Amino acid sequence: MPSRTRKLIGTVLMIALVMGWSLFFMALAQGRIADAGRAWQALYYVIAGLGWVIPAGLLIRWMQRPDA
Repeated sequence: MPSRTRKLIGTVLMIALVMGWSLFFMALAQGRIADAGRAWQALYYVIAGLGWVIPAGLLIRWMQRPDA
């Protein structure tokens, strides 16, 4: 697959990942985390806020692969 095509697909997937990740974890926070203590809320938001970095990094690594 050419590099340009990989980057186009990766960009669309990255946007979908960030949107889906944020919507899912916002909905989860509304239902379950709202009643937790402040320390648990802070821990949840740190983990949920930084958790998307690992899948995004793997996606970026795939996008940056050189052409065969």
